[in-house]
Amino acid sequence: MSDKFIFRFVAAVSIFVLLVVIVLNRKIIPGPAEIPSFTYFLPKLNAILNGSCTVLLLISLYYIKQKNVTMHKRLNIMAFCFSSLFLVSYILFHYLAPETKYGDLNADHIVTPEEKDTVGSIRYVYFAILISHIILAAGVLPLILLSFYRGLQMQVEKHRKLVRWAYPIWLYVTITGVIVYLMISPYYQIN
Repeated sequence: MSDKFIFRFVAAVSIFVLLVVIVLNRKIIPGPAEIPSFTYFLPKLNAILNGSCTVLLLISLYYIKQKNVTMHKRLNIMAFCFSSLFLVSYILFHYLAPETKYGDLNADHIVTPEEKDTVGSIRYVYFAILISHIILAAGVLPLILLSFYRGLQMQVEKHRKLVRWAYPIWLYVTITGVIVYLMISPYYQIN
């Protein structure tokens, strides 16, 4: 496969994933009338998958510094699989569940001025983490896909150049994914 094909494939996959997330998050395609009972377990699963990816990425870094390429590859493939499962679970949750709003204490999907006052300035911290998480999560996917391709092809120098950016961003996204979950989880409406 040519580099041109790989770049086009990565761009197509990245754009497709971004569009699916936007469409489902904006509720352009309405979810089912009745929410399946497993729906509210999905955010916890997402946090577990993100936390697992964080650990795998850190251990993977350790192994590559020890020049153990085999373990490095295995751990990164596992992290990629967990991140892929996360993406499926994330999309499924946002399709099935109504939007959860930070500070919506009575679960009516409206954050009143009184609720904002009760939550306080931590709301701004949440949004700062969430916005950086979303932007970087959208941007890191093509970097991850390209670095995987370069790594699996043993194009080490090209892989290293991509990983200089992909690794810290992916690590940040997995860590902040857990933080976002911990901050928003009290506001999930469990039926």
